[in-house]
Amino acid sequence: MLKALEDRFTTRFQSFDGWLLLSTLSLLLIGWVMVTSASTEIAASLTGNPYYFSIRHGIFVVAAIAVGLIAVRMPLNWWRDKGPFMLIVALLLLFLVLVVGREVNGSRRWIPLGLINVQASEVAKLCLIVYLSGYLERFLPDVRRTWSAFLRPLAVLALIGFLLLLEPDYGAIVVLTGCVMGMLLLAGAPLWRFLLILAIVGSGAVMLAVSEPYRLQRITSFANPWADQYNTGYQLTQALIAFGRGHWFGLGLGNSVQKLFYLPEAHTDFVFAVLAEELGLFGAVSVILLFALLVFRAFRIGRKAELAGSPFAAYLCYGIALVIGAQAFINISVSSGMLPTKGLTLPLLSYGGSSMIVSGIMVALLFRVDAEVRRRLKRRAETAEQSRQSRQNSMEGAS
Repeated sequence: MLKALEDRFTTRFQSFDGWLLLSTLSLLLIGWVMVTSASTEIAASLTGNPYYFSIRHGIFVVAAIAVGLIAVRMPLNWWRDKGPFMLIVALLLLFLVLVVGREVNGSRRWIPLGLINVQASEVAKLCLIVYLSGYLERFLPDVRRTWSAFLRPLAVLALIGFLLLLEPDYGAIVVLTGCVMGMLLLAGAPLWRFLLILAIVGSGAVMLAVSEPYRLQRITSFANPWADQYNTGYQLTQALIAFGRGHWFGLGLGNSVQKLFYLPEAHTDFVFAVLAEELGLFGAVSVILLFALLVFRAFRIGRKAELAGSPFAAYLCYGIALVIGAQAFINISVSSGMLPTKGLTLPLLSYGGSSMIVSGIMVALLFRVDAEVRRRLKRRAETAEQSRQSRQNSMEGAS
C-alpha cells in the first residue's frame, strides 16, 4: 500500500518537480491576494489608490517569474564560475548602501534606483549561497579535516555580518549565519566545531543584546508585550490580537480589523498575522505546510544531486532551503510572538520587490538543479541499459 501511495505521488517519471511548482505558485498567489487585502486601507490613505501596493506587488511577482525563467536557462557551471564575482558584488552593495542608502525606520537597507529600491541584504543572501557552494565543492575534504578551510567561509560571513550590523539588519545576520553554519554541517564538518562556535557566538550575541538599551528593551517587550502594549509591545500585541480574532476559520477574506491602521507593516513584515486573522488557523497552517513542502523538495533535490555526483548543485539547494526555511520560520515566529521583532519579509508572500525577485531566482535554481540531475540520471539509465543489451547480445552470440 505504501509503495502504491509513493508511486501515485512521486515526481520521478515527470520532467520537473511538480510539488515544488505547486508550493511556489500557491505561495505567490496567496501572497498577492493577502497583500491586496492587507494594504487597501493604507494605500488609499497614502496614495488615494487602494490598489497601489497590490499593483506594485503584482509587478514584482511578474518580474520574479520573468527573471526566474531567465535564471533557469543558465547552466549550473555558469553560476559556479561566477561565485567569487557575485561575492564581490554583494560586498560592494552592502558597502554602497551605507553610503547612499535610503533610511527607513532607523535602518539604512535600501539603495534607491528611481522607481525601485534594491535591498542589498537580499542580494547578498543569493550571492553568498552561490559562492559558498562553489567553495565547498573545491575544498570539501579540507573543510572536513582542517580548521583553516572551515574558518574561511566564517571569515567571509563575519565581514558581511559586520556590514549588515552597520545598517543595521539583525534579521539578515541571523538568516545568513544559520545558512552558512547549516551548509558547513551538511558538508560533513565535525559537530564539535559548531558547538564551540555556537558557545562563542551565543556569548557575543548576549553581550550585543545588553550593550544597547533599545535592544534589551525589545527583548523584554517580546517576553511580555502586554506590559507596555501602547509603546514597545504595540506591534506584537496588535499581531496577537489578529491571531486571536482569526479563530479556526478566520473572519473572511478582506474582513481583517487589525489592518485598519492598528497593525503596522500589515502588508510587509506582518502579513502573516493578517492572513491568520482572515483565514484562521486552517489558513495559517496551510501556508506553513506549503513552506514546509517547498523546503522539503529543495532538500530532496539537493540530496539527489549529491548522490548523482554534483556537490555544487547539492549545496546550492541546501543553502536555498536553509535561507527560505529560516526566513519563513523567523517571520512567522515573530508574527506569533515566539521570537523578538525582526524586520524580515516572508519569502514569496510579503510585499517587497528585492525579496520577491531574489526568491524567484532561488526557486529557479532549484528547478535548474532538478532538471540537470534528471537528465544525468536518465543518461546513466540509458547507458546501463545499452551495456546490459550489449552483454546479452554477446552472450547470445557466444551460445
